[in-house]
Amino acid sequence: MIAHGRSSDTGSLVDLADRVGLDTLAELWRDERPSSLPGALWALYLLRQWCHCNGEEVTRLWRAGRPYAPVEEVVAGVSDDADLEAIGAVADAVLSGAYGGDFAVALERAAAFFRVIAAGRRESAPGGAAGERERQLADRNSGVADGLAEAARRWRDNPL
Repeated sequence: MIAHGRSSDTGSLVDLADRVGLDTLAELWRDERPSSLPGALWALYLLRQWCHCNGEEVTRLWRAGRPYAPVEEVVAGVSDDADLEAIGAVADAVLSGAYGGDFAVALERAAAFFRVIAAGRRESAPGGAAGERERQLADRNSGVADGLAEAARRWRDNPL
């Protein structure tokens, strides 16, 4: 699919979830590990959808996490103002880069993005059960980041 995407209209692949529905992609890929090709693609599409549909939440978490993950902030490539438009633009650019650029770099950018979000969840988590839920989500975000970083390493060694 990545090779096909490189010879096709990248825009049509970026908005694939918009056209076929995220549920369709979920049926195909959601149970895959982020370190695999289908799992990595699922994470990229999910990230894009989340940024566009829940941009305010993502922006809040990004702003809360970036002081605690300065290297990841740079790698992810969100502009300094980190507004809704910037968050959505990075999500689109990461997915576009998966098809039209260096796939490993796209995966590393997504991993960095997830790490900043995880830091934001941890730093802004309230006390009690709600805070515990945020910390669990932060752990999941970190796990996805680790899987995407592994997929990037594997892609460089031998495409997935």
